[in-house]
Amino acid sequence: MSELATRLPRSRKRLRRSHIGVHVVLILGSVVMVGPFFWEVMTSLKTLGETLTVPPTILPKSPQWSNYGDVFDTLPFGQMFWNSTLQTAGRVIGQLVLCSMAGYAFARFEFRGRGLLFGLFLSVLMVPSQLFLLPQYEIISGLGWLNSIQALIVPGLFSAFGTFLLRQFFLSLPRDLEEAAKLDGANHWQIFTRIMLPLAKPGLIALAVLDVLWSWNDLMWPLVVNNDPTKMPLSVGLASLIGQFSVDTTTLMAGSVLATLPVLLLFVVLQKQFIQGIAFSGSKG
Repeated sequence: MSELATRLPRSRKRLRRSHIGVHVVLILGSVVMVGPFFWEVMTSLKTLGETLTVPPTILPKSPQWSNYGDVFDTLPFGQMFWNSTLQTAGRVIGQLVLCSMAGYAFARFEFRGRGLLFGLFLSVLMVPSQLFLLPQYEIISGLGWLNSIQALIVPGLFSAFGTFLLRQFFLSLPRDLEEAAKLDGANHWQIFTRIMLPLAKPGLIALAVLDVLWSWNDLMWPLVVNNDPTKMPLSVGLASLIGQFSVDTTTLMAGSVLATLPVLLLFVVLQKQFIQGIAFSGSKG
């Protein structure tokens, strides 16, 4: 008993030390992650002269809130924000519908060549997206969709990664639910829409958050198909503030803060479901 009594305090001390080490690492990681966003906000409140000082200053001497007003004077910010919203919403809805159906089919249906076909889907992930620019541009140009919203949405309606993510999530769900539904007379569509989709909500939210980040920040494709400022998303509009010989740093950072806030708020609201969806998607192969 005396040995046990002496070992317990020692083990507790070791646990406390390990917890302290973990918290230190997490705090340092948080500082590294939040640091760029903090610098972005501080720079958006500086004068142009303060952004050019060496060594750089962290806090502005006098916050320049007028920089946020300059964003709306320099760019058609409202229209570009609306274009980004339409682009993101269209892609997210399209991927949730198409990838959920494809993922469920690969997870639950038995058909010849399923493994080979799924391997071909995954092979798309190994091809650089830049290789698709020219053929996709030719298709969009042939349809007469240049400088249009549909040109921003249609090429991003499907995702091989989204299919893989939802397939993994559907594999983690028990088959007993489907068998019980079949005994009650439900067909495949009823099982998919009424049973599997509600259970796959965390996976759908995880895919939606990832797709929002990708679509909202997409730059290369909108830059290729649209040269009309009224049809450009925010990513292209903010990039236009970077000149060949100079950069309007304060306006650029103010616009970046405004463009980041919607995505940041979305992640804060859905972070629990997002983490849960990512965790479940890898629970079964």
